[in-house]
Amino acid sequence: MKITILTVGKLKEKYWKQAIAEYEKRLGAYSKIEIIEVPDEKAPENMSDKEIEQVKEKEGQRLLAKVKPQSTVITLEIKGNMLTSEGLAKEIESRMTRGQSDFTFIIGGSNGLHKEVLDRSNYALSFSKMTFPHQMMRVILIEQVYRAFKIMRGEAYHK
Repeated sequence: MKITILTVGKLKEKYWKQAIAEYEKRLGAYSKIEIIEVPDEKAPENMSDKEIEQVKEKEGQRLLAKVKPQSTVITLEIKGNMLTSEGLAKEIESRMTRGQSDFTFIIGGSNGLHKEVLDRSNYALSFSKMTFPHQMMRVILIEQVYRAFKIMRGEAYHK
């Protein structure tokens, strides 16, 4: 089992890095975990729609270059499917029983994901209709993946 979290931008704050490190350690008992950061595209504050699309395209190319052909891609999207923690566990477990063992979760940049990344996605997941900082979303995602494994194994943690 392999979990990759593929994200645009660097994690800078020490407290986010510590939280991620804790869940990476916990997840190690269930799966190989890798976090890959691709650079965000430098862009001015007020961009036209065309400029936003160009930024998303460049970031999308960087993301797709890191996705393995055999990987099941789960993109984080505001318009994606909202699941409970149990629902996420069932989705992962269902895919595992169908032979999928390499999962890549993709968190886009501040402008979202390019159409090519969305087209490569096997499943669109939403945690909320709200927008969260990408650094926080990384922590929320990795915690929920850990929780999903605990649920799948019937182990204490999820309440």
